[in-house]
Amino acid sequence: MEEQQNPNQINIELSEEIAEGIYSNLAVITHSNSEFVVDFIKMMPGVPKAKVKSRIVLTPQHAKRLMKALKDNISKYEQQHGAIKDTDMPNVLPMNFGGPTAQA
Repeated sequence: MEEQQNPNQINIELSEEIAEGIYSNLAVITHSNSEFVVDFIKMMPGVPKAKVKSRIVLTPQHAKRLMKALKDNISKYEQQHGAIKDTDMPNVLPMNFGGPTAQA
């Protein structure tokens, strides 16, 4: 018997490499009239230079959908695990992450 697929269902493939994910502790968002660009960055303590690890380009409509999905997921997370502490980050990023200063 042939399996029938739902016409509204999307078959998404996730390779092992992509499934590992990329760590990011900073995101920089810019936009034009036609797209949003989200750069995911990994900053390391004591290193004044950071690398963009991944860049995602979205249409304004997809950016808004992503915002709504994040809001929904954060709400569900906080219902289950408690409120996420929102730290007030100054405009200048600390390069030591609040830890001890490295010495050689």
